[in-house]
Amino acid sequence: MSDIGNSNRIAREYIDSLRIETRYMDSTTPTLDFTLYGESFASPIMTAALSHLDHFMFPGAADALARGAKAANAVLWYGMAHEEEIERLAATGARMIEIIKPYADRDLIYRKIEHAQGLGLLAVGVDIDHPFSENGGADVVDGQEMAPLRTAELMELVKYAKLPLIIKGVLSRRDAERCLSAGAAGLVLSHHNNRIEYALPPLALLPEIAAMAGDVPLFVDCEIRTGMDAFKALALGAKGVCIGRPLMTAIKQGGADGARDYLLSANDALKKAMAYTGCADLAHMDHTIVHRAP
Repeated sequence: MSDIGNSNRIAREYIDSLRIETRYMDSTTPTLDFTLYGESFASPIMTAALSHLDHFMFPGAADALARGAKAANAVLWYGMAHEEEIERLAATGARMIEIIKPYADRDLIYRKIEHAQGLGLLAVGVDIDHPFSENGGADVVDGQEMAPLRTAELMELVKYAKLPLIIKGVLSRRDAERCLSAGAAGLVLSHHNNRIEYALPPLALLPEIAAMAGDVPLFVDCEIRTGMDAFKALALGAKGVCIGRPLMTAIKQGGADGARDYLLSANDALKKAMAYTGCADLAHMDHTIVHRAP
């Protein structure tokens, strides 16, 4: 089958096309100290908002992801799940961000936000890139119909939520402007694992959206695999990055320890990239270090 138009491949090729310059003079050993929504973590490298791991992998896979994130002191993002699963993952002690689908039943979104607040999660979010099915009609997931989110509705969700409310699935200046105007506490630049073909790579849009986001943190997923990938995203304006499928492989091979070790190894690679480019800490990342190959 042809891979032409596959957004994952396009994103991977874009990341690989980015080159870095080295800066050794007057450099120092870097630190990865990372603060998000008032809490401290080991690194800006986090898990992606994976969903249905126990179904697609094996029973206990989601718990392994959570325990691995906790052991690495990394932020745990998680996607669509029943309340009992969210409670179980939160009980591991991992600091968690739950991403909620754009349910047509808007009351369900509010109930899930309330549930997340009751658990004391780090933050909560809604994805905007899952309202439509493959034929362009309304998507239905686990028996629940989806519907596109309106700017006015997002504004009400932001006002209602006591937790920081993040929007996932932003891949245009247009959507970024509307989410920021509604008061979103963070944006995830993502094409949702090739949800549509020929999508722009998130890193291609990152500098433009970072220039308009001000202090609102930006996060990136889609083909972020390594600490070097993370470095490129952070240098271009991301606050943090989310790793998905490589962690699924790590869990399959080594359970929670595999997830922990993968995250720690990515941290080491990020620290190396920062050391070699004169970035002393996350506050001193510099977009001029990154160049697109001709």
